[in-house]
Amino acid sequence: MTIALIVHGGAGKWRPGSDDEAIAGVKAAVEVGRGILADGGSALDAACAAAVVLEDNPIFNAGTGGTLNFDGFVELDACLMEGEYSQVGAVSGLQRVKNPILVARKVMEETDHCMLTGEGALRFARTMGFPDHDPITPERRRDWEDKKAKLDENMQERAFKTRRFLKQHPEYAGGTIGVVALDEKGVLAAATSTGGYTLKLAGRVGDSPIPGAGNYADKVVGASATGTGEYVMRTLATRQIADYVRGGMKLDAAMSRMLDELGRDYNADVGFIAIDAMGNVAAQHRTESMPHAWFVGDGGIVARARVPQ
Repeated sequence: MTIALIVHGGAGKWRPGSDDEAIAGVKAAVEVGRGILADGGSALDAACAAAVVLEDNPIFNAGTGGTLNFDGFVELDACLMEGEYSQVGAVSGLQRVKNPILVARKVMEETDHCMLTGEGALRFARTMGFPDHDPITPERRRDWEDKKAKLDENMQERAFKTRRFLKQHPEYAGGTIGVVALDEKGVLAAATSTGGYTLKLAGRVGDSPIPGAGNYADKVVGASATGTGEYVMRTLATRQIADYVRGGMKLDAAMSRMLDELGRDYNADVGFIAIDAMGNVAAQHRTESMPHAWFVGDGGIVARARVPQ
């Protein structure tokens, strides 16, 4: 069975000159995941390990470096799903942990639940031994202060609308990190983690922790989404991609169809990565950029800031 792994670092508009950093970051994550798979490790372990690399890299909006909400603190969402037995663990609105994807794994392995949220998720994380960690970086704090000031200007002009503001200033929109892995036993796993987007309302939960929306894995397809989560949630986009493949479509075509539908119905700024059970890898997006990297079998790591049009 072919092994494969693909990661993304978030769809959107990256700050000028940051492509090289993003490419280095996603390649580093793939390298860690590839090592686990090449040694016969599980897709679950590889997806988690690669996700941790991205969560620990402050240029990505997940874990350390997560974006600040309207009130000025970080709320983290994450989901991990394994396709063989449809195992899933997720957290939402989780504060002050270093690696929300590892807390999500503990939810999957240590409880009868699929998701824990807010204060309950934090209490669980502490019980599982995850120490206090402040994910706010100076760069994210400055970004929040700058954006808050611009928001105040727009509100004074009676022009405030979240989507309008983010359309006008796409460089401020938050991203999401995601990983999909296929191991030598043919098992697929997907991991997705995010801080949401800057100035989101406190308590907002996006698509990332919701199985079938921002993250999904079954015996046919593993997929992770990034971009405007509210539209991914409405369409259960990653599950829909899997359903299209199950109905006979090739992975690339299934992903293209989902992107077309999101563009037609919502003009949504989104992107996806996925792997199918045969080891086919796909990545597409409707945004300016989506740093991503992958490997298949004995091949080398391929990394791109955006999919060639």
